[in-house]
Amino acid sequence: MIDTLTTPPLGRIARIEAGDLLRRLQRGEMLAMPASRPMPRIGRGVPELRVADRETKVDWRIVYRIDVDAILVVHWFEKGSRITPGRIVDLCKRRLERYDRG
Repeated sequence: MIDTLTTPPLGRIARIEAGDLLRRLQRGEMLAMPASRPMPRIGRGVPELRVADRETKVDWRIVYRIDVDAILVVHWFEKGSRITPGRIVDLCKRRLERYDRG
């Protein structure tokens, strides 16, 4: 599996919404449902942003973590079921472990 993060093919309105949510996080706003939901399976302090793309009819998730000096976008994926697949949980954990090791 390639371990790079690329922006998915979002519609224009969903891209604006995702950017707005990330900007709000950068300003220090703590987001809650329905915009953000904790992801304890991935780790403590790791939530996901929830973006519904009405143009492509896809629900996107942006897994992130707020550190002292940065907001880490860990993964961005299409949500296809109620439960986040184990492979995505594992990928996010690996990326965070790699980041934390420096």
